[in-house]
Amino acid sequence: MGSNAGDRVIVCKAAVAWEAGKPLVLEDVEVAPPQKMEVRMKILYTSLCHTDVYFWEAKGQNPMFPRILGHEAGGIVESVGEGVTDLSVGDHVLPVFTGECKECAHCKSEESNMCELLRINRDRGVMLHDGKSRFSINGKPLYHFLGTSTFSEYTVVHAGCVAKINPLAPLDKVCLLSCGFCTGFGATVNVAKPKKGSTVAIFGLGAVGLSAAEGARISGASRIIGVDINPSRFEPAKKFGVTEFVNPKDHKKPVREVIAEMTNGGVDRSVECTGNVDAMISAFECVHDGWGVAVLVGVPHKEAVFKTHPMNLLNERTLKGTFYGNFKPRSDLPLVVEKYMNKELELEKFITHQVPFSEINKAFDYMLKGESLRCVIRMTE
Repeated sequence: MGSNAGDRVIVCKAAVAWEAGKPLVLEDVEVAPPQKMEVRMKILYTSLCHTDVYFWEAKGQNPMFPRILGHEAGGIVESVGEGVTDLSVGDHVLPVFTGECKECAHCKSEESNMCELLRINRDRGVMLHDGKSRFSINGKPLYHFLGTSTFSEYTVVHAGCVAKINPLAPLDKVCLLSCGFCTGFGATVNVAKPKKGSTVAIFGLGAVGLSAAEGARISGASRIIGVDINPSRFEPAKKFGVTEFVNPKDHKKPVREVIAEMTNGGVDRSVECTGNVDAMISAFECVHDGWGVAVLVGVPHKEAVFKTHPMNLLNERTLKGTFYGNFKPRSDLPLVVEKYMNKELELEKFITHQVPFSEINKAFDYMLKGESLRCVIRMTE
C-alpha cells in the first residue's frame, strides 16, 4: 500500500538541463507522488556517466529539454505507489536505466535481460503509467531521463527498475554498479567468459572498458591488452589488470594485425567499449580463428554499419552483443553488491573525483577534459 508520506508533492533541488550543452542549473522542482508501480526515492549519491554527457550534448540523438539527467546512483525509498509489494520505505536501492518486470518472455529467459516492458528507452521523457512527468517547475513539466533522472534530490522510478540491496553497502561506492561497472564487468564475465590463462583485448579504456578489464583480471586472464588512442589512459589502466597497450595511431598496419602478431594469431576474447564502428570491426577481426569470441558493448552512431568478410565468421570466430553486461537488475545486482562487500570487487579505484551537488557542472568538465573515470556527486552537503 502507498504510505501517507507518498501522497504529497516534495519540493527539492534538481540540476536541470535547459538546453543542449549549456551548464546544468540547480532549481527548486516539484516531485509528484509515486503512481501505480512506482517508488519515490531520495538520491544520496549519483555519478556522471558518459551517456549523460552524450544526451546533454544532444549531437547524435533527439534533443529533449528541459530534462533532468542522471542514471548512475544510490538512494533510499521515500514512498511507494499502489501495487508495489517488494519495496518498502527505507530500503536501500539502486535505480537502473533498464528494468526487470519478471513476467515477460525476456525476464523468464535465463539468457536475456532485455525486459519487454522496461528495457531502456532513450526517447521517453515521461512515466509509463500515465505518459506524464513527475517533475515540474511552477506547473511546467520537465522531462525524465532513462526512467531514472538521478540529478535530483528526489526522483520517481518504476518499481521494476529498482534493485533492493544490502543496507550496509556504502552507496557512494556501489552507485557505480547501477550502470558503468556492471556493463563492462558483465560483458567480460557473463558474455565473453574468458578461461583462466587466456588473452583478452579491451577496446576503449574509459570506465566501462576498465570494468571489462577488471572482469578479465578476476577471470584469471594471462594477458589483457588495452587498445586506446589516448596514451594518458595507459598508466592508470595497469591498476585494472591491463598488461599491455596498443595505440592504433602508433601503427601503420591495422590493429587486428598488430594484435595477431602479439598473440600468435589473435586474442581468445575481445570486448569493445567505445561505440566506434571501426573499433568494433577491429575487435571482431582480432580474435583467434577456431575459438575467438568478440563482445560489443559500445553504442554506435545511428548511421553506423558493421562490415566484415563472412569468412571471419566461417573460420569459427563468434561475434556477440550485450546490454548492461547481461545482468538482470533486480535479480543480479544485489549479488554483485555482495561481491563488493566480500572484497571480490574493487570499486574505489574507479572513483577519481568527488563533488557536492552544488558543483555538479565540475563533473561534466572533468569528463569532457578526459580527466575522470567516475566523479561521484554527493547530494547532501
